Amino acid sequence: MTQLALDQLRAMDQFQWYVIFMFVVVLYIYFSEAKKKNFNAIFSALILYTIHWFVEIINALIQHFTGDALWAVPAGSAFVLLVGVGIELSFMFSIAGIVQTKLLPDDPKKKILGLPAPLAIGLGNAALASILEIFLSRTNVFFWAYWPWWSTWTVFLTVYIPFFVVSAYAYYWKRKSQLWFLIIGAIVNISMLIAFILIPWLITGKAMI
Repeated sequence: MTQLALDQLRAMDQFQWYVIFMFVVVLYIYFSEAKKKNFNAIFSALILYTIHWFVEIINALIQHFTGDALWAVPAGSAFVLLVGVGIELSFMFSIAGIVQTKLLPDDPKKKILGLPAPLAIGLGNAALASILEIFLSRTNVFFWAYWPWWSTWTVFLTVYIPFFVVSAYAYYWKRKSQLWFLIIGAIVNISMLIAFILIPWLITGKAMI
C-alpha cells in the first residue's frame, strides 16, 4: 500500500479541479479572520499547520529509511504531497486550528471537566481526530503500515496531541512567542524539504521523500 502512495507522489495526472475551490475556501477563512483582526486564531492555526508539516516530513523519512511509512495515502487524493498526506488533508489541517479556536473560551484558566480549557479542548479534538483515523484506516484511501504497533493510541499520543494541544495553548500566547514558534518551525520544515526533496532532485533527478 505504501508503494501505491509512492506511485502517485506529486503526480500531476491525478489533479482535480476541486483543489482550486478548496484553496479559495482556505483563503476566504483566513481573510475573514484577518478582517475581524482575530490574529490569535490565525497564529493558532498556522502553528498547528507547522506541526502537521513537521510530522508528515518525519513520516516520509521513516518510509525512506525503512521502506514503509507509518501511514500512507494510497488512493483518493488529487495530489499526494508526501507519502502520508494528500492536498485535501493538508488543506483540512490548515484550517483545523481556526475551527478549534471557536471552542476556546476567552479565559484560558477556565476549567472543563477539571482540566484547563485549552488542555481539555485540545485533548478532545485529538481524540476525535484519532477516532476518525480508525474509520479511514478501514478504507482504501488511508493505510497504517505498522498495525498494531501504530494504532489509534500512538496516533493520539504522538501526532494529534501535539497538533491540537499546542495549537490550543498557542491561541493565548503573546504575539512574540507565536511569531518565534512559526519562524523556527518554518525554518526547520523548509530546511528539511530542501535537504530531502530539492537538493536530491537537483543532483540525481529523484527526491528522497
